[in-house]
Amino acid sequence: MQPGLAKEKNCKPGWKFCLPVTLRRRNGLERPQRIFFAGVVTLLILARKGRSLSRVPPLFQETSVAPGLAAEVPRAWNSSTPRAFPMVSVTRAVFGDLPLGAGTVEKFQLQSDLLKVDIISWGCTITALEVKDRQGRASDVVLGFAELEGYFQKQPYFGAVVGRVANRIAKGTFTLDGKEYKLPINNGPNSLHGGVRGFDKVLWTPQVLSNGVQFSRVSPDGEEGYPGELKVWVTYTLDGGELVVNYRAQASQTTPVNLTNHSYFNLAGQGSPNIYDHEVTIEADAFLPVDETLIPTGEVAPVRGTAFDLRKPVELGKHLQEFHLGGFDHNFCLKRSKEKHFCARVHHAGSGRVLEVYTTQPGVQFYTGNFLDGTLKGKSGAVYPKHSGFCLETQNWPDAVNQPHFPPVLLRPGDEYDHTTWFKFSVA
Repeated sequence: MQPGLAKEKNCKPGWKFCLPVTLRRRNGLERPQRIFFAGVVTLLILARKGRSLSRVPPLFQETSVAPGLAAEVPRAWNSSTPRAFPMVSVTRAVFGDLPLGAGTVEKFQLQSDLLKVDIISWGCTITALEVKDRQGRASDVVLGFAELEGYFQKQPYFGAVVGRVANRIAKGTFTLDGKEYKLPINNGPNSLHGGVRGFDKVLWTPQVLSNGVQFSRVSPDGEEGYPGELKVWVTYTLDGGELVVNYRAQASQTTPVNLTNHSYFNLAGQGSPNIYDHEVTIEADAFLPVDETLIPTGEVAPVRGTAFDLRKPVELGKHLQEFHLGGFDHNFCLKRSKEKHFCARVHHAGSGRVLEVYTTQPGVQFYTGNFLDGTLKGKSGAVYPKHSGFCLETQNWPDAVNQPHFPPVLLRPGDEYDHTTWFKFSVA
């Protein structure tokens, strides 16, 4: 038996050891914890106000721990250590099967005391995100489908990770080292979100973490016309009221890479008819004007004095009406810094819910669901008409591979693509 471990008298079969510790929550309150060990290589923390739980439902996923680490747990997670953080549970279940026996899609539910997020291994897709309002009532604030089949139909990338290159590439072509590459055309005359079978339409390999889940895949050389093999990792983690998404990639040869998540939010709750009562702020001094096919013209235009000046809060419905806009589908230019910086804030006065977005990316595509038309039937029978959801897609600038004065989009062998976005939820 390792030092510091004791046999738990009340443990049922399946748990071998337990260890009492005390964790301090962010609000300063201390709660007794018991760490149960099913052998020496798995660990799960359960908190129940002084009650000892000796068994958990089989859907809970234990976290792998290296041999010898168990004896270090009391010191690492002691209440006097400032690294203590709110607990996160991660559960794992089957979401559905792909046609023709092509694989099983799993759902991973991440839950903290403030958020509950469902993510599936098909497209790394966020299918549900429950957030509390000022009365403490939780609602699902992302558009999507309750069944896997919904994601197989033609639908606007609800909740998915898109790539190899998010957003539009003009005429589906680019030239790299003197060679022209042709991509599938799937959005008017352009290539959108990685092509016909982008990263949103593939099965990813999951790995459960203590506070989240990591998905990985290898995009083969030539997939959707892109050069080089690309290894990709997308990691979702929870920390209290914050959902953190990290994207990493490594390439075997030079290739454009631009990854983002395409969740549609409605802070009043998915199924609410519109987002007109949402108050929006975007920390951008410039935006990219676009042509009739939504490709940037190349101009980097100041927002001052235009409908795109969202540096101070605007109520979306009134703003669209005032400027006679049919909606937003534009890139806003953020700080060109790889450090974490503020991107946007959205407040829904009716519920009190607030979403703040931080990122390391140089741009954000603000999209107000202009092409939603009410024909898709979503969760709980909801329909999604025009302007019933908004996207804040943190990313590089659109068509950057064809516009050399835009931030660099090429990933070269030996370098690593590494970007993070933080979605922070609160109430006001």
